[in-house]
Amino acid sequence: MFPPLYAILDRSLLSEPLTFARKLAGAGVHLIQFRDKVSPARRVYAETQELMASLSPGGVRVIVNDRPDIAAMCGAAGVHVGQDDLPVEEARRICPAPAWVGVSTHNLAQLREADRTSADYIAVGPIFPTATKENPDPVVGIDFLREARTLTRKPLVAIGGITIDTAADVFRAGADSVAIIRDLSSANDPAARAQEYLAVAERVRSTRR
Repeated sequence: MFPPLYAILDRSLLSEPLTFARKLAGAGVHLIQFRDKVSPARRVYAETQELMASLSPGGVRVIVNDRPDIAAMCGAAGVHVGQDDLPVEEARRICPAPAWVGVSTHNLAQLREADRTSADYIAVGPIFPTATKENPDPVVGIDFLREARTLTRKPLVAIGGITIDTAADVFRAGADSVAIIRDLSSANDPAARAQEYLAVAERVRSTRR
């Protein structure tokens, strides 16, 4: 089963991403994406290596945002690409299976196209308004997620403005996983907040089995 909590470490929000990631791993998070859109490639490469060395032995999948080259060089568990990044199949050439390739979608046309690719999962959103991107795509909402669920059998990762108060509704609408950035990075106790998400996922997803 696809991991229910997709934690995203946004370098612009975290001074110590490795320490933060270790807290999440200790709370039972098994899927973590490292996102750094501003640092030089050398720094992204070095910090990805650190994350891999610390988290992979414990079974945590580390996904690199945007950079299949760095993901491949570090032996990461996969790469996530957006609509302006390399196409899925080009990213797949750099990160062959068993590495995962995930792709972001923001409308039904993009979702249908993603479903025809070798993508291992499809991110959909933003579900709610979000402040973690400078130029966010239009909010798609819960109804979009419900429709997306009818169009693909690939795992769906919902992203964008999701909080612990809305996570249950997102899972009920068909998400396999929720991608969380700010609600983890700003929490007083990120590990406890992660466990709350995992508990919500277990409660809601168990009713869909």
